[in-house]
Amino acid sequence: MGAVAVTPTFPSRETLARLRFKPLDVLVGAGVLLLIYAVVRVGAGARAPAHPSTAISLSPANLPYYAARSLLRMFIALFLAYAFSLGYGYVAARSRRWRRVLIPALDILQSVPVLGFLAITVTFFVALFPGSELGFECAAIFAVFTSQAWNITFSFYHSLISQPAELDEASKLMGLSRWKRFWTVDVPGGAIGLVWNGMMSFGGSWFFLTASELITVSSRRYTLPGVGSYVGVAENEGNLPDVVWGIITMIIIILVVNFLFWRPLVAYVEKFRNEQSESELKPRSLLLETLRRSNWPRALGRGRQTLALPVNRVMGRVTGIDDQSLAVHETRRRAADVAFAVVLVIALGFGLYSMLAFIATGADGLGVFATAFADGFLTFARVLTVVAIASAVWVPVGVWIGFNPRVAKFLQPIVQILASFPANFVFPFAIVVFLDIGLPLNFGAIVLMALGTQWYVLFNVIAGASAVPSDLKEAMDNLGVRGWDRWRRLVLPSIFPAYVTGAITAAGGAWNATIVAEIVSYNHKQLVAKGLGSFIALNSGTTHLPELFAGLLVMSLYVTGLNVLVWRRLYKLAETRFALA
Repeated sequence: MGAVAVTPTFPSRETLARLRFKPLDVLVGAGVLLLIYAVVRVGAGARAPAHPSTAISLSPANLPYYAARSLLRMFIALFLAYAFSLGYGYVAARSRRWRRVLIPALDILQSVPVLGFLAITVTFFVALFPGSELGFECAAIFAVFTSQAWNITFSFYHSLISQPAELDEASKLMGLSRWKRFWTVDVPGGAIGLVWNGMMSFGGSWFFLTASELITVSSRRYTLPGVGSYVGVAENEGNLPDVVWGIITMIIIILVVNFLFWRPLVAYVEKFRNEQSESELKPRSLLLETLRRSNWPRALGRGRQTLALPVNRVMGRVTGIDDQSLAVHETRRRAADVAFAVVLVIALGFGLYSMLAFIATGADGLGVFATAFADGFLTFARVLTVVAIASAVWVPVGVWIGFNPRVAKFLQPIVQILASFPANFVFPFAIVVFLDIGLPLNFGAIVLMALGTQWYVLFNVIAGASAVPSDLKEAMDNLGVRGWDRWRRLVLPSIFPAYVTGAITAAGGAWNATIVAEIVSYNHKQLVAKGLGSFIALNSGTTHLPELFAGLLVMSLYVTGLNVLVWRRLYKLAETRFALA
């Protein structure tokens, strides 16, 4: 008689060990519950009735609550920005037809200042939630979203178009569905850029928080509690001590967010680096290491796998297999291209005709374009100056940081603070200096624009340099390649795609910053620089809509021209010559 298999009645020691909770697990669980409780309590304030307010309490005791309200808006906007970027960037990279529309549109979207027509967006959201502060919250979140999404989208789009060819071939040979490839190849391949550009976008969006938390509708000012509105009111009153309290609060926020959120993400995405030899020194995060030592990641991972199986099966059937037919039907494709172009031209033509007809109803009629184009040229010169200076200063610094993990470990928090710090918080001090030395805002606006947009170049160059495989750097070291030869053969080709993304987003950020850099209020005084940003800001009320749309249309034309003449060619060069293939 053979042996009878007996199923054990009691769980094994290994199972009991997995189920045994450590004190660390209790600590992590309590921290998560406290975070959820704080979000619920802070978010409950958004449901309060809306009422006009001309002031906000400048007592420093209110700053912790204001900081929590601002952070909640920022993280909601960041979540929406990542969701938008993944979808928009994927369609732009994978569809040849839509790429011709989406990428130029993205150039325009990132450059047109949403603060210029904030009154219009506020009117829309207030109509959705009448009588509630939630409408103003949605308007503020939308303004912050528009300052975050474009940079992240450009980063993901670039990672897709410069994806190594072997990954594309492996995906097709393995018969992955498009859904499976997206989450196992596309997103991991762009993870480093997504995190670094998300960090940059998160920091840059503080720049617009002041204006989005101080909203004027129909001559009524609505103030949303937040650090931005606190500093904005202090600036308008010329109260520099309270501005300093706001700056101290902002520095604390940046340090806490960096420690609890960005530093763990930077350390986590190192696992997605595409290299054959492992780097000697990788970014580390105390919080990430603590979470990995607890049982919660494993428990959540098993739950995620259980839920992901049916979702992957359904989405795999919906999206189909990641494969393309080798047979290309030229006649059919050409006909589809023509039909797509005809529909696009008709839609754009009708929209342009309607806009021109509306602009013609303004006080100056179509003659407003002469003023707008003249002011636009001055702003265009400022934008080019900002990008050129930022490139000359920060490309070498970014390469130095990105190629030296020990330096990056020390300087990354410092760079994060500098990049995340909202430049308009220091505008009052800059204005005082401008007034003392007699520098007109026509030139000072360049400095104000650079304070908030130069970091796009630095962050993208750091991300590009840190993403260079260690085996390539080791090969250059073994061959003794140094100096200019090393820059020409390794550094510049490696960082060029990331630099192009940084330069484009810096230019877009500079156009967007003109709305707050060419017209500045301090101590009940208003300084104005001649330019398209101030033209749009001065006509941003609902009573000057024809002039506002004329300014936005002229800005779109400048941005499109720069895209066609410069950025599109550089992107093509980055895609064809400098992709890691």
